[in-house]
Amino acid sequence: MTHYVKAWILALGLILTPAAAFAQDALPAAPDVDAAPVTASVESEAPAAEAAPASGLDPALYTPMKPTEGVGLPVNGGLDFQPQVSPTGEQAKWINNAILLPIIVGICLFVLILLLVAMVRFRKSANPEASKTTHNTFIEVIWTVIPVLILLVIAVPSISLLAKQFEPAPDDALTVKVTGYQWYWGYSYPDNGDFEVISNMLPEEEARARGETPLFAADNRMVIPVGEPVKLLITSADVIHSFAVPSAWFKLDAVPGRINEKVLQIDKVGVYYGQCSELCGVRHGFMPIAIEVLPKDKFNDWVRANGGTVKGDEPAEASGDEAGADSAADATASTDTTTQGEPADAAAAAN
Repeated sequence: MTHYVKAWILALGLILTPAAAFAQDALPAAPDVDAAPVTASVESEAPAAEAAPASGLDPALYTPMKPTEGVGLPVNGGLDFQPQVSPTGEQAKWINNAILLPIIVGICLFVLILLLVAMVRFRKSANPEASKTTHNTFIEVIWTVIPVLILLVIAVPSISLLAKQFEPAPDDALTVKVTGYQWYWGYSYPDNGDFEVISNMLPEEEARARGETPLFAADNRMVIPVGEPVKLLITSADVIHSFAVPSAWFKLDAVPGRINEKVLQIDKVGVYYGQCSELCGVRHGFMPIAIEVLPKDKFNDWVRANGGTVKGDEPAEASGDEAGADSAADATASTDTTTQGEPADAAAAAN
């Protein structure tokens, strides 16, 4: 009995020792201060950023494309990935369907067959005396070599896919800067005049009126050309967000104070949706991502409709008023120069 008591005391001492070692003196009480008035509750909705509606653009230059049903969106009850529209997405889906799934199904069936054989062949009634086998060198070699080969079959294409996802963009690739805000997105185009498009979620009624899915539809979309690598520079203005578009096999965190870079290429014209995939506050679930992919000429029209510039365009000529103002300024400068020279000329003439 004494041994049991000592064992319990020792165990209790070992449990309490870490707590005693890390124990700290209580902090002094904080001084009483008047609490600041509460300006807004957590549950209150933050106002969305002001954004020019897409309908405000010149219809002759750009009209928002209607999405294709079942494309670029999750499907209720779906068992597979969304149809992939990027080179990396197609490769990743092929790895999953052609390599991973057959290996998974094959291993599961093999183990199931082994279990059934063991249950039937080596049951107690059929084997009154159990086998005394201690080892089998051949089997041990097999169950070591085969898993290694399976891992190699998985690793080689997987490493290739990982490397492909982080290849740098070509030097002439279009650059789009994506900025996450609470709780909307901003898309700026530094190669096209550095204009910015602010994207907020559409209200449910307006989304349905435009033929789009609620919670995914946005008033302004990120627009890119089809079939071209686009360099995305992704950052955040407040907290961590994540820019994710499943149908393009694209996901990258937006971290405040840091710019993450990744290439996005979509090979099919259409509208593709995503959502912020990093918990970022009370309206985290209301940060849709809408990407519209257009042919190059229509993309250029969209840029011009937003007041941007396109490579190859001639610079706009100054208006008549601006030209007149410039001429007047030049004339004034010339007069000032002449006036400043007159005293010296007059003095020379007098001498």
